[in-house]
Amino acid sequence: MTQSLPDLTQALLDAAKTAGADAADAIAVTGTSVSIDVRAGKLEQAERSEGTDIGLRVLVGQRQANVSASDTRPETLRAMAERAVAMAKEAPEDPYIGLAAPDQLATGWDIDALELCDPAAEPDPAALQSDAQTAEAAALAVKGVTQVSGATTAYGKRQYHMAASNGFAGGYDRTDRAVSCVAIAGSGTGMERDYDGDSRIFQADLRTPQDVGQTAGERAVARMGASKPKTGTYPVLFDERVSSSLIGHLLAAVNGSAIARGSSWLLNAKGSQVLPDTLSLIEDPHRPRVGASRPFDAEGLPTQKRTIVENGTLTGWTLDLASGRKLGMPSTANAASGVSAPPAPSIWNVSLTQGDQTRDDLIRDMGTGLLVSSMIGATINPNTGDYSRGAAGFWVENGQITHAVNECTIAGNLRDMLLRLIPANDARTHLSRVVPSVLIEGMTLAGD
Repeated sequence: MTQSLPDLTQALLDAAKTAGADAADAIAVTGTSVSIDVRAGKLEQAERSEGTDIGLRVLVGQRQANVSASDTRPETLRAMAERAVAMAKEAPEDPYIGLAAPDQLATGWDIDALELCDPAAEPDPAALQSDAQTAEAAALAVKGVTQVSGATTAYGKRQYHMAASNGFAGGYDRTDRAVSCVAIAGSGTGMERDYDGDSRIFQADLRTPQDVGQTAGERAVARMGASKPKTGTYPVLFDERVSSSLIGHLLAAVNGSAIARGSSWLLNAKGSQVLPDTLSLIEDPHRPRVGASRPFDAEGLPTQKRTIVENGTLTGWTLDLASGRKLGMPSTANAASGVSAPPAPSIWNVSLTQGDQTRDDLIRDMGTGLLVSSMIGATINPNTGDYSRGAAGFWVENGQITHAVNECTIAGNLRDMLLRLIPANDARTHLSRVVPSVLIEGMTLAGD
């Protein structure tokens, strides 16, 4: 890359104007990523990638088109702009598209306060390999673990910059570091597997590879001897590892695109109760050292803290400019986009109110039921909220975990399920979605 990212985005805007665009926005992203996999104590795979990707959205009247490339030569920029304008002229009209007004744009943000980039140097591949080997060895040291299917460490750094013909320009750097391990216990048809992992912006915050490997091993061993539970209606405790998926379904249902299409089970729920009145759901895109934090959205609007559900009541929708215009509402500054697609509503960091009980308290009080620690597949009806997912975890009898279970299905309706949430107090606060373990009474369980 010979041009800076601000120069690249400006060059794309200039090319779009020359090609005949009425308005345009451009994104440039350059990044480096390193990934190391080990197995049986030896390096299995090492990957490194570097590259720059660029994207251009042009508007011709009320028509738009997107193009992207990984070639930054001037002739490529000109060709991209000409192609995008030609595509836009053939696209259907959309009365709701358009850039933000200048007075809506973010200004004067403090990117350093968000701590999105670790200033430390890129780790040496040998150090990453050593960490992966440590994670694998820690898993194998757990009694009952027979093999490790993989231990991985990774590092990435991205520089992001966007600019638009309405005068907006801004960017930031972001890093991420990760370690993960998948352990297998038992043998033959009795094998069980489980995993653990951690991902952070700063190396100093990352859990040790030994801790990750040991936890993966312990989880795999705990699943040994799993059997199908009896079919019936039981309380189900969603472990903190999987509970955020429930809130994810709620967030998908309040996405402005789904609301504008009329395809959401919460279509007419604004102002109504969707969670117990003791619970709120807060979005905060300004939490330091958290993956979904950002100072502005993909349309240049300043991001802001907002309450999605307040004391159980749904306050509104997640909107970008286009979906907001369709619904007659202002954007909530939740536009996200990559280099190859126009902006669409997305969610930043969210936190659900935590309870005053531990997970063990909820297990004790639930009597007989299912503790879910992993789920596979999903059948979610976006219009009705009907919910069905494959699950595995542990059976609870008289308030005590008795044995592992698998090959079962849990079902219900999300609208009813969310109204019965009982939260624990065990959410990991460094995650983008801070959701504790949650208990839901009276769910349908299909097993034997």
